[in-house]
Amino acid sequence: MKTVIVLRHAKSDWSDAALRDFDRGLNGRGERAAAVMGQWAAGHGVTFETIIASPAVRVTQTLARFRDAYGPCPEPMRDMRLYLASAGTIAEVLSETAPDRASVLLAAHSPGLEDFILTASGQERLAGLRASVETKFPTAAMAVLTFDVADWADLASGFADAATLETFVRPRDLDPSLGPDQR
Repeated sequence: MKTVIVLRHAKSDWSDAALRDFDRGLNGRGERAAAVMGQWAAGHGVTFETIIASPAVRVTQTLARFRDAYGPCPEPMRDMRLYLASAGTIAEVLSETAPDRASVLLAAHSPGLEDFILTASGQERLAGLRASVETKFPTAAMAVLTFDVADWADLASGFADAATLETFVRPRDLDPSLGPDQR
């Protein structure tokens, strides 16, 4: 079994219209949400041996806040292919993970992350979780997928319907002040 913990970057700051998309950081709500998710993950036994992340500023800042709240964890490996990646590219990046690693925290962007989750859990029996992701995979949301594969390389040949969606949690589930239309 291989586990992928999918973390979407937290809410970004749009106050400087001159910044490139890649260079946008987090706003205050995003900083709080990333920390809340890190605390939740640590408190619920979510573990990972590797972190693979988009190098975009908002992802880097999300992981910094997440890791501060989570506690000791690996240094992220940055992969430019994850910046605005498709579901297929995400699977390709994951397929290159060292075979001895059982779990990866993947931090990047939607819609690619959402598409990856929905494609991987296409025949999901826990339809409620999948339906929630399909409705919206908001900023700083986290999903945990388990793949019944022996090697990460197996994801390169196909990841559709290959996973079970174990967990889906949004910042607003943990702190209502982090919900939509909240500052």
